Amino acid sequence: MVDALRIILLVALAAAALTTAGLTLAWWMEPHRRLRRALDKTLGGSCEVEAVSPAEGRACALDFDSGQAAVLWDRGANGLVYEFDEIDGAEMIVDGHVLARVRRGEARRALDVMAPDAGQVVLRLMFADPRHPEFELDLWNAATGASTGSPPEALRLGRRWLSHVEALMK
Repeated sequence: MVDALRIILLVALAAAALTTAGLTLAWWMEPHRRLRRALDKTLGGSCEVEAVSPAEGRACALDFDSGQAAVLWDRGANGLVYEFDEIDGAEMIVDGHVLARVRRGEARRALDVMAPDAGQVVLRLMFADPRHPEFELDLWNAATGASTGSPPEALRLGRRWLSHVEALMK
């Protein structure tokens, strides 16, 4: 009877250990965490401003210490790193319409519209790279539930990005 109880306890302990290991691995491999780790690895440390879209497998970040911007796609497997002087501008697109824009050599087109019921909010970064001139990231997409919790949060994140891009272009 005692041996049977020991075997049951050992099996239960082994099952608990496997469950814990599985949950830890699932947590570690969560798309949002994987993209953040890839951004940190790409820029060589933590970044000041970032936007992540796990549904798309895309992310972008600015690192003011190194003066670089990183864009990643394919779940962080592929990406590019740009110097700040290679950034030409940024746009915030809401439901297919450019509502705010910052562009090198142009006056800022400020966001004057609030869209609490927007179906899609996209951040577009523009670069002086003929092969990869633009990078788009869904900050909010009602169809896929991308990244940010709501359209107003996505608009705030987009405004923040536009402000940072405008500041670094000056």
